[in-house]
Amino acid sequence: MNPDAPTADGSAGGEVSFYGAEFTGGTVSFGGARFTGGPVSFSGAEFTGGTVSFGGAGFSGRAVDFGGAGFSGRAVDFGRAKFSGRAVDFGGAQFSGGTVDFYGAKFTGRAVDFSGAEFSGGTVDFGRAKFSGGEVRFARARFTRGEVRFSEAQFSGGTVSFADPGAWSHPPLLGWNGKPPAGVTLP
Repeated sequence: MNPDAPTADGSAGGEVSFYGAEFTGGTVSFGGARFTGGPVSFSGAEFTGGTVSFGGAGFSGRAVDFGGAGFSGRAVDFGRAKFSGRAVDFGGAQFSGGTVDFYGAKFTGRAVDFSGAEFSGGTVDFGRAKFSGGEVRFARARFTRGEVRFSEAQFSGGTVSFADPGAWSHPPLLGWNGKPPAGVTLP
């Protein structure tokens, strides 16, 4: 038996890589999957035209990498997904159409990185997402079109930085009036 093969609950202990994969049209579901132990990479993957679900998926253990991934088209669902462990990387990802849903997702661990990500169309929803511990970075992220929402998102026990954006012409809807929560830095 391969010790790195996914188990009956959809988990995997070794490296899982969809580097550069193209998900176009149709429906792909990783909903409820458990990615544990080894690194998980969707780096450079393209999600276009169809529906992809990571709803309720668990990412724990080593690095989770969506760096440079492209999200456009109909819908990508990360709702209620749990990201924990060493690092979560969406650096350089491009969100340019359709809907990307992080509603109710939980981000815990050392670092969550959206540095250099581009939000240029469609809707990205972090409503009721929970960011705790570690550092969340949006350095050099470009907010130019579309809608990025953080309504009722919770930030605790770490830092969230929107400082030094690459573009801020269409800033995210941050969901609080006046002063940001402790640990949140704005440009």
